[in-house]
Amino acid sequence: MASGPSFDPSATESALRDLPELELLGLMRRSSNYTFLARLKSGADSAESLLAIYKPADGERPLWDFPSRTLYQREVAAYLLSRRLGWPRIPPTVVRGSAPHGVGSLQLFIADARTALGPGEEQERLQLAVFDYLVNNADRKAGHCLVDTQGALWGIDHGLTFHAQTKLRTVIWEFAGRRLPAWMRPDLEHLAGELQGGPAQGELEEVISAEEMEALRLRLDASLGPRFRLPSPESEWSVPWPPI
Repeated sequence: MASGPSFDPSATESALRDLPELELLGLMRRSSNYTFLARLKSGADSAESLLAIYKPADGERPLWDFPSRTLYQREVAAYLLSRRLGWPRIPPTVVRGSAPHGVGSLQLFIADARTALGPGEEQERLQLAVFDYLVNNADRKAGHCLVDTQGALWGIDHGLTFHAQTKLRTVIWEFAGRRLPAWMRPDLEHLAGELQGGPAQGELEEVISAEEMEALRLRLDASLGPRFRLPSPESEWSVPWPPI
């Protein structure tokens, strides 16, 4: 599997939360909600800086099916789950309270990445597909998949996730009907334990509701069942539009 940029997740999370200087560089084009490219520095005269994507709660467009001002928390929940599971790659993401437009999510910006979901590494695409089933991703577009300069695949834009009702909507249907490979099972079993009184439970309970947590556990339990196969599209709605 291709390796991604080298960074320490814990140190990066701390920097995203705590670096005092947060400068907005501009809006990201074609975003459904207000999304800013930001630069973080330890001080005005510091030469060290970190680029990040800032999504404030106040910039979220109201939706009929997702509670208002929760999309930024779902971004964080997706990252936390991926870190506990060990895959797929999602840039470090935290809740940031001290920011120009108020509380929101702050995610490490993957520099020089291109938007792509091509042939690539099948294992990485399968990881992303299984993860999207677990988090009930209602908006996996090809534009939400980045390939970095080392050829590693990253998933971004997880605001429409963790709904208690089934809402899987994705462009990755190539694995529909497939059984999960044996190598995935230990990771999923470990995650199941962490969601039952382990560290992952406490982390996620801070950013998603009790009902959404229970729905996540049910999807995870189903994925470990002997007859489980990855779901297939049920209608035209199962594919987001535009697909990019």
